[in-house]
Amino acid sequence: MADSEVDHREAHEELVNPSDGKPDRLGPSSTQTFSRPSSPSLSISASEAAATNSIPDGKSSNYFAALEASVEGLQSHAQSLIDKINERRSKDQAIMKSFNTNLTTKVAEVTQCLEDRMYQLYEQNNTLLQVRLQELTGLIDRIGQLQAELKKVCQTVVTIYKDMCLQPEI
Repeated sequence: MADSEVDHREAHEELVNPSDGKPDRLGPSSTQTFSRPSSPSLSISASEAAATNSIPDGKSSNYFAALEASVEGLQSHAQSLIDKINERRSKDQAIMKSFNTNLTTKVAEVTQCLEDRMYQLYEQNNTLLQVRLQELTGLIDRIGQLQAELKKVCQTVVTIYKDMCLQPEI
């Protein structure tokens, strides 16, 4: 970082207007000319391009070397950020997969517990229903017996009534 700061200061120093010695904030004057390195292609690297288009002036070559180092530094920093993002995404996917697996396991366990409890309740209700059905069967049998007795009583009353109505008056 310190090297690039020195190189940047050198680059700013060369933008001093030679006629008055003041910094030229608008860039090089019309009398100053700088050649620009060609953009790197896939076949040659940026450093090779800078070397082929370098200006004999030492400050300019330092400026372009610093610029190239800054660009390479930014590229490597951007790549490391992208790698970190991809790494975090991979970790997030692993966490989500683990969460999904754990959730599926927990849901299966809870479902099994609910099913077991449901069958226990069914058994308890079946036991109660059996007892109630036996009581109902006993009551229905008792009602049948009472109906038979009531029928006999009714027949006895009818017989008595007929006997009373058929007898002459005294």
